[in-house]
Amino acid sequence: MNKVPADTGSGKNSSRFAARLGAAIFCRLLLNTARRFVYPFAPALGRGLGVPLTSITSLIALNQFTGIFSPLFGPLGDRGGYRLMMLIGMGLLALGMLAGGMVPVYGMLLAALFLAGLGKTIFDPAVQAYIGERVPYRRRAMAIGLVETAWAGSTLIGIPLMGLLIVYAGWRAPFFVIGVLSVAGAVLMAMLIPPPVPHRDENNHSAGAHIWNSWVMLSRRRTALGIIAFSFFLSAANDSFFVIFGAWFEGAFGLSIIALGVSTMVIGGAELLGEGLTATLADRVGLERAVVTGVVLSIVSYAVLPLAGASLVWALGALFVVFLTVEFSIVTALSICTEVLPEARGTMMSGYIAAAGVGRFVGALIGGPVWLAGGMKATALVSLLLSVVSLFFLLWALRDWKRAAVPSPE
Repeated sequence: MNKVPADTGSGKNSSRFAARLGAAIFCRLLLNTARRFVYPFAPALGRGLGVPLTSITSLIALNQFTGIFSPLFGPLGDRGGYRLMMLIGMGLLALGMLAGGMVPVYGMLLAALFLAGLGKTIFDPAVQAYIGERVPYRRRAMAIGLVETAWAGSTLIGIPLMGLLIVYAGWRAPFFVIGVLSVAGAVLMAMLIPPPVPHRDENNHSAGAHIWNSWVMLSRRRTALGIIAFSFFLSAANDSFFVIFGAWFEGAFGLSIIALGVSTMVIGGAELLGEGLTATLADRVGLERAVVTGVVLSIVSYAVLPLAGASLVWALGALFVVFLTVEFSIVTALSICTEVLPEARGTMMSGYIAAAGVGRFVGALIGGPVWLAGGMKATALVSLLLSVVSLFFLLWALRDWKRAAVPSPE
């Protein structure tokens, strides 16, 4: 494995890396907004295209499905450089968004959101692997936590701005704005991150062979497999609740659509706080201890959900705690993931992200039937049990791992 000098020392190196981190946050804000803004504004997009709402929800499903391709691109980042993959990801986002705005037909919007989702699938593992390569492990959670604030930022900043654009400039405006800003983001990343130093591939593997060898390497690491299983079950637990929380609030408290929209800001605030706690606290207490604590607290939060239905205030509080603890756990685990397979970080990160995506898909599939069968008690129980399984795999993955961890470059 090539040694890479850390970028987080003092003086010039520190300032340069801070600029790169800021550019990464900006790019991820665009990628996340492109993925999430369709959810609340699906009716407006349907009216603009003259198609039923179910056609727009199919677009959303396709956008999420792109995560399944992540395992193909992670190893390519390990082989060709993370900078290249980040630029490809932003290029696909720009192409998709601009095409969707310029050609307002359903087929083009389908392609546009697929390209945007694929761009995120390529960009995210690359930027996380890049951070893992450049930041010492003792500061890893701070850097990962800061970049992950772009997820909450898409809810608190990106989606409201897209709503204003739709109201005042039409449903196509967000596509043009995100597309143009994506071009700017790609240029910024290209200017701030230098190309990697070329090195000869001693094994002279083809791209296909490299992908295969990377995944064989991962499959032989207990820690890697355990963390991937943890990601799947924790994500399934959260989405099985997430897909029905609106129905819960509407049925229990009679909330309007506007009020439900406001409640999503509670989720955004919880996610932001969770990411902030990872950035400021997890390194100090230890990443392993922090993520285990986060999962245990998320299990407790699911257990008290049925008791919170008597009051809207209590329900909002429970919603906040669920997403706070889950987001803290996910982002802290991401920080650990960057060191689980140092010789193939892109492969590891893509596996974690793909598992989370499949978990969300499965959670969304089971959430509705569970809710209809048993209401909040059944939903909370299923989320709790899935979280317990995720904790089991986490503990199995972390057993004795610290002793084998490879130190980051100093």
